[in-house]
Amino acid sequence: MTNEDRIRGYLGLSARGRNVESGEFSTEKAVKSGRAYLVLIAGDASENTKKKFQNMCEHYQVPCHIFGDREMLGCTIGRDFRASLAVTDRKLAEAVRALITE
Repeated sequence: MTNEDRIRGYLGLSARGRNVESGEFSTEKAVKSGRAYLVLIAGDASENTKKKFQNMCEHYQVPCHIFGDREMLGCTIGRDFRASLAVTDRKLAEAVRALITE
């Protein structure tokens, strides 16, 4: 099992536990309200979207990583295409982050 598979498993678990906010508006709201512990941006998101979330996450001191593509992010959490998502559970966010930085 690859790290990508494990990350997708953790994200699916987060989504089933309602610990994921997805889509640009909901992700932004989670970051600004202090509920986000990790933000993932799709690699094929627009440059404006990437820059917006990277700057926002830097300002609010939330870890931010580029991972997968829009179709994969959406499919992982049981939705359609998603350019961004925020993990709102601290332990799951730490587990995902550890796998991304490995």
